[in-house]
Amino acid sequence: MTHVVLAFDDNRLVGDLFGQFDQNLALIEQRLGVDAVARGNQVIIKGRHGACEQARKALEALYARLQQGHEVHPGDVDGALRMAAAEEAQLDLPTIEPRSHLAFAQIATRRKTVLARTPAQDAYIRAMDRADLIFGVGPAGTGKTFLAVAYAAALLERGDVARLILSRPAVEAGERLGFLPGDMKEKVDPYLRPLYDGLYEMMPPEKVERGLQSGMIEVAPLAFMRGRTLSNAIVILDEAQNTTSMQMKMFLTRLGENSRMIVTGDPSQVDLPPGQTSGLREALGLLTDVEGVARVNFTDVDVVRHELVARIVRAYDEAGREAAAQPDAAPVPPRGTRRAQGAER
Repeated sequence: MTHVVLAFDDNRLVGDLFGQFDQNLALIEQRLGVDAVARGNQVIIKGRHGACEQARKALEALYARLQQGHEVHPGDVDGALRMAAAEEAQLDLPTIEPRSHLAFAQIATRRKTVLARTPAQDAYIRAMDRADLIFGVGPAGTGKTFLAVAYAAALLERGDVARLILSRPAVEAGERLGFLPGDMKEKVDPYLRPLYDGLYEMMPPEKVERGLQSGMIEVAPLAFMRGRTLSNAIVILDEAQNTTSMQMKMFLTRLGENSRMIVTGDPSQVDLPPGQTSGLREALGLLTDVEGVARVNFTDVDVVRHELVARIVRAYDEAGREAAAQPDAAPVPPRGTRRAQGAER
């Protein structure tokens, strides 16, 4: 057991750091099993040595974030704790500055700055900086699509690319939507809503609307991209697990000069008809060692939505592993079923 005393110079930022009614400190106590007591501009942390060090690094990183003019929300506190806990396991990602502050990878646009909240998100952002084709693979709620859209918006604002192209296979998730009215954009919009949500959060709505009208931001149905060469553009393919093998090959070969592609998907949620191979699964196997291609895997520990989502994802993954381990096991009848059948006979 040990204790750490932290003092912060700017009293104006301390309230935001500790949170309303010290809710951020309470979250740290809950996550790490330590005692964190605020006294003026100081906080005294007591507990296991490793846990106290994680709390210290997380608080220092959050304080640095406030000094840069950013806000701190409970999700940021949780993210800082994850990054601090994974510091040693991630080698030099995230890097540690000389003053022992965690260095979060970030995406900055004029409207918002997004910081990585998990080691996988940190690696994902850094991969988008160095590779021309990036695969972000993992369960829902890990930020794959949102970070891809944020990164694309940042490139567009800086003028590094001239166009942003959003694409997604139009496959219903177990439902039959039937005929959708309207023009092509209106028909495809319901499938691209997660991409639009991220876009409107990172860019002013009027700029998004102007971009859609001018063609700077383009909605490109996957089935209509054959024959095109996408140059000087950032291209996002979402829900890629629902592409067929031929669709994925067609999409990847559209890459032109000064362009980047970001492909996101969850191989465990394929909605293709039985017997069809997921293009995402095949591409991940074929392109593993290809230069210029980066792959980042997300897991349930990277879920940044409600903490219940992580437990739901974990439960489904465990059930899937058990089913794969016993493919020929007969289903167990509900309790009392045999007795009822015997009574009927």
